[in-house]
Amino acid sequence: MTGMKVQHDDDSKTTAAEPENAPPHLVFPQASRDLAKEARRWMLHLASQRRVSPHTLDAYGRDLRQFLTFLTGHLGARPDLAAFAAVLPADIRAFMAHRRSSGVESRSLMRMLAGLRSFARHLEREGLGKASAFAAARSPKLPRSLPKALRADEARDLTRVDSREGENRPAWILARDAAVLGLLYGAGLRISEALGVSRRDAPCGPQDALTVVGKGGKMRTVPVIGPVRQAIDLYLELCPYPLKAEGPLFVGARGGPLSPRIIQLAVESMRGALGLPATATPHALRHSFATHLLARGGDLRSIQELLGHASLSTTQVYTAIDGARLLQAYNSAHPRARRA
Repeated sequence: MTGMKVQHDDDSKTTAAEPENAPPHLVFPQASRDLAKEARRWMLHLASQRRVSPHTLDAYGRDLRQFLTFLTGHLGARPDLAAFAAVLPADIRAFMAHRRSSGVESRSLMRMLAGLRSFARHLEREGLGKASAFAAARSPKLPRSLPKALRADEARDLTRVDSREGENRPAWILARDAAVLGLLYGAGLRISEALGVSRRDAPCGPQDALTVVGKGGKMRTVPVIGPVRQAIDLYLELCPYPLKAEGPLFVGARGGPLSPRIIQLAVESMRGALGLPATATPHALRHSFATHLLARGGDLRSIQELLGHASLSTTQVYTAIDGARLLQAYNSAHPRARRA
């Protein structure tokens, strides 16, 4: 950042003035007043207009604070808008190298860079800087890994109540966990989506579809097969708590909202009993849903819609798991394919 002029902390523009009782993701003590103000405006825009999840907001705020802390040490003073606008690709690479040396992995570095690019674009829209330096920074490479799907029999075992009949747990809790896991495997839901279903929207009895709110606040409707609806019916029959229509469908042992960690622990306990690999997790059931549909001839575009993927390329990763089936389809359908 050769030749950059940075104001000293006695300048009012570089004195951070944070609002009282502000949530952590809106506090940027590492920035000057003008830069901190724009950072808060960006975060509020993400929350209200982009409908970014609270988890992502916290991560983006934390990433920006870490970058501002790095810049403060880099420049010898808290950065202001002018200093942020003068950031070079080399400065961003130095920050990423600094974070990697602290043990941060490539996936987290990608998220950091995505958040910083988003903030830089916000400043550019407001006429307060350019996003070109952040756009020019190269994203870290991720090791290519395929989703870890379970075999069909393993997935079914995880969703059965009687797989845990030896556990000293109330029957309604075993039925609850089976119903949640049934939604992950039977409807391809994320665990957050399953636990976000309200009692009013419960797919039980004749109601064979469910509307869920996925990432980015996007809504989609998925079919719910009979065995999953029956599992939910059993849970509702055994649940000792009155469930309010607008409240959560799945509740914890004391009647409050159910934590995802409880479901993760339930799967961990079943892994040993069923002889399943460490890759058997609640999210693996969602991968299994997509993989098994594809293996049975499911259309890739339809699977994309069921999973709620914004891009078809995200869904296409499942094709690598079932390459043999795709090759067979090619040989049987393409005019130039060689047929036996």
